[in-house]
Amino acid sequence: MSILIGVDAGGTKTAVVVVDGERELARSVGAPGAVRAGRALVAGSRISVAVRRALTDAGLLHGDVLVVGAAGVGREPERSELREILRGERLAERVIVTGDLDIALEAAFGEGPGVVLVSGTGSVAVGRTPDGMTHRTGGLGWQIGDEGSGYAIGRAALRAVGRAHDGRGPATALSESIPAVTGKNFDELVRWSTSAEPGEVAALGSAVLEAARHGDAVAKGIAESAAEDLVAHVAALVSKFPGKSAIPVALAGGNLDPERALRPLVLARLGKIARVSPREATLDPTSGALALARRLR
Repeated sequence: MSILIGVDAGGTKTAVVVVDGERELARSVGAPGAVRAGRALVAGSRISVAVRRALTDAGLLHGDVLVVGAAGVGREPERSELREILRGERLAERVIVTGDLDIALEAAFGEGPGVVLVSGTGSVAVGRTPDGMTHRTGGLGWQIGDEGSGYAIGRAALRAVGRAHDGRGPATALSESIPAVTGKNFDELVRWSTSAEPGEVAALGSAVLEAARHGDAVAKGIAESAAEDLVAHVAALVSKFPGKSAIPVALAGGNLDPERALRPLVLARLGKIARVSPREATLDPTSGALALARRLR
């Protein structure tokens, strides 16, 4: 049987699965592997470390086919650069690099139609219509878009903490949890926030959603606003699907994991959009990477 390696390289983590045919051999999770402009070497190094860890756990040195779905490789220059870096690492006989949305669509619908809504460090929705065409909304980055993303949630939390500190806003549990997550007091948090990378701000999202789950009113308001923003991504894609058939929608990204407070809010709102049929099942993008590897081996 062929040794296949599927990778989902995002802005929060890199997930790797190694299989022998259909039999899973090992999994690993590593540092974020999303490709930023001019930093493909950093992403390639992180992905390689995560893949080698999984191969080692499986008792292997390399695989037959490696498929990497990475955020930030929408353009060919970045895709080609990452592919050449990974080929140089000799992780597998054949290396294929594609977008993280490609493997998410594959995991959710195979080659069929549907929409995948993603909320991780950033946010985006991608839909494949019955004619095979793909359409997307969002994915515009932290300055122009990324509404409902981990970054947007984290930034809203920082603002809420600032308002609570000044007495301009209501008291919130975030005033304790956000400093605890960052390991900084309020003054240090202010300085940190002026230079923090989007991924660092997005990492605060888990504390916000945890506070929302435990009933903090401010955190719940942030989560509800994020849910509205995410659902708007899907609503904008409905007109791209002809006819009146139901449009299946799958959820992906760390902020929409089953244990996060954001997921039920999004599912409930999706269910109110005409024609939209949200899926309860958890999506594992690495399964999409493996499905592509099986087709392309």
